[in-house]
Amino acid sequence: MVIPRKRRKCCVESLPPVTYYKPAGIPLRELDEVKLTVEEFEALRLKDLEGLEQIECAEKMGVARTTFQRVLYAARAKIAEALVNGKALRIEGGAYIVATEKYRCSNCGREFAVHPVIKDSQLCCPDCGKNYVQRGDFQRGPGHKNGSCRRDSVIVSADRKEGPDDSEPKE
Repeated sequence: MVIPRKRRKCCVESLPPVTYYKPAGIPLRELDEVKLTVEEFEALRLKDLEGLEQIECAEKMGVARTTFQRVLYAARAKIAEALVNGKALRIEGGAYIVATEKYRCSNCGREFAVHPVIKDSQLCCPDCGKNYVQRGDFQRGPGHKNGSCRRDSVIVSADRKEGPDDSEPKE
């Protein structure tokens, strides 16, 4: 008996905000469905929406480039099948974990999450590309000075780390 290898989970930045799409004007009971996994959705987001290179996408998802390519091709084929054949598209399931380390770019303010295995020195903002990012919990509201509390945050750069008292990156 051959035991297959355990499937490695992909890292996704967040879950999709909408998980179901269908052609307008056709009752749901009359539609066939195509299922897109959460990691396939993330592959489409990184490559086609964010415009990253495949190697960057693979690193963000914590998989090999060839695995990323296989996931991306499967996602594109499923999207094409749903569009061309008038099927509903459901996003659910798969082998994934949601990123847990939260960061904020000191340059543009973008907040994003990454998998904990990614080294701080490899981090760049997904929007502006700068490598000055701040790690921490960015809760807003009472007790957090409307998001300005920096007690648990650390400035991270490719060449240094500064403590929470150093509010601006030094050049």
